[in-house]
Amino acid sequence: MNHGLILPILLPFIAGIALLLLGETPSVRWRLDPRRLSLSSVALLLPVALLLLARASTGTYATYALGHWPAPFGILLVLDRCSALLLLLVALVALAALLHALATGSDRRGRWFHALFQFQLMGLNGAFLAGDLFNLFVFFEILLIASYGLLLHGGGAARLRAGLHYVILNLAGSALFLIAIATLYGTTGALNFADLAQRIATAPTETAGLLRAGALLLLVVFGLKAAILPLYCWLPAAYASSSAPVAALFALLTKVGVYAILRITTLLFGSDAGPAAQVLAPWLLPLGLTTLLAGALGMLASAELRRLLAYGVIVSIGTLLIGLGLDSSAGLGAALVYLVHTTLIGAGMFLLADLIAAQRGHLDHRPAAPLVQPALLGGLFLAGAIAMAGLPPLSGFFGKLLLLRAATDSATLPWIWGGILGSGLLVIIALSRSGSALFWLPATAATVNTASAPIRQWLPAAALLAAAPLLILFGQPLLDFATATAQQLREPAGYIHAVLGDPAVATVVLP
Repeated sequence: MNHGLILPILLPFIAGIALLLLGETPSVRWRLDPRRLSLSSVALLLPVALLLLARASTGTYATYALGHWPAPFGILLVLDRCSALLLLLVALVALAALLHALATGSDRRGRWFHALFQFQLMGLNGAFLAGDLFNLFVFFEILLIASYGLLLHGGGAARLRAGLHYVILNLAGSALFLIAIATLYGTTGALNFADLAQRIATAPTETAGLLRAGALLLLVVFGLKAAILPLYCWLPAAYASSSAPVAALFALLTKVGVYAILRITTLLFGSDAGPAAQVLAPWLLPLGLTTLLAGALGMLASAELRRLLAYGVIVSIGTLLIGLGLDSSAGLGAALVYLVHTTLIGAGMFLLADLIAAQRGHLDHRPAAPLVQPALLGGLFLAGAIAMAGLPPLSGFFGKLLLLRAATDSATLPWIWGGILGSGLLVIIALSRSGSALFWLPATAATVNTASAPIRQWLPAAALLAAAPLLILFGQPLLDFATATAQQLREPAGYIHAVLGDPAVATVVLP
């Protein structure tokens, strides 16, 4: 049995249980510090993710059947290039966010931060590896329950208000998710992705209505998780009011929704889906364009940096949906390149905002206390803003350029170019105004924090923002991997054969 594939789920699960048993203070009996245990678990995820990425880069699928139950009957984990890439992003962002929390002490502002952090990682990794619809729902619930506690970590009226909206909307989304699962299972008798894809493709014509209804319900559910228009109302307040390491980790939450949309669009409801073929494809591009515009206008209207960055997440989701909506390998490959960029840069900017707030006192566009390290924080903000806006020579420009090139042969080229370039202009204006207010307005109050941020506090943010030039320097390998991933996703027969076909072909043996 290949046990390597379950490590991204098992490591945070064991660490989370141990942290609950240990409590929040170092254990004298077991000589264990909860903070060190949490950091060790997250640090181990990085080499595991790199190993899985190296294995997946060969183009071969890896499967893991829990309890030796054969597909499609048991719980199955499936690794391909796309899921391996997202596992690596989870490991990178989680490590930076946790290091920031430990350095700034934000993990001590409430109870059970580290246990919730571990269960959040378990849910994220499980969602990216889930091989069937029901266990995707299970991992969604794990990460959502953990996110409820993380969002409220530290208390406060703003977090309680945002958390209430977040919980109510996601509970409604979970109910719709179950209805969608029941609809598809009642129609096809299957939940395993590979088995479900085969049964949808050969379903009788009279079931087309139910299959389409189930697909559209899933789009609503995953659209809520991804925060697409008009289902994004929970995100700005939730991200703006949460602590910095939590907001950085939450940059991955919306990507789970995008990943789920991508998976069902290419695997379940693609061109070979019989009566439900391409049922979701006509919706993706309009939703992407409108979400992109709504996010850019939200950034322009924001007078506080954290809220501005939250709307920046919505902009990134709209951009990703445009790549998916192009329904081509080039568009999907461009979206994957942009996904890597926006996840790392968005998380880094949330961490940087916390450092600015600690020295300035607040992040509103009003005069405030002078910064102790204006050159360091200003330089990092400038690099992050250039990357977010998609200006050359950093990675945001690379991702958007690939999307524009992918749209060259599309009939919707004017809409796509207009949407991406027009929203980019609005983002530039919003970030320029915010940077001018935060770093150039005259100080009107005494210094809030006279101590400079030590390297352990600003290094996690700087490391994530360093992705902007690094993704340019290693742009060709990233593009090659993204292109191969897009081609693999658009050929669902390989996935189906890996899960239901010859086990010797389907499984990659991991050490």
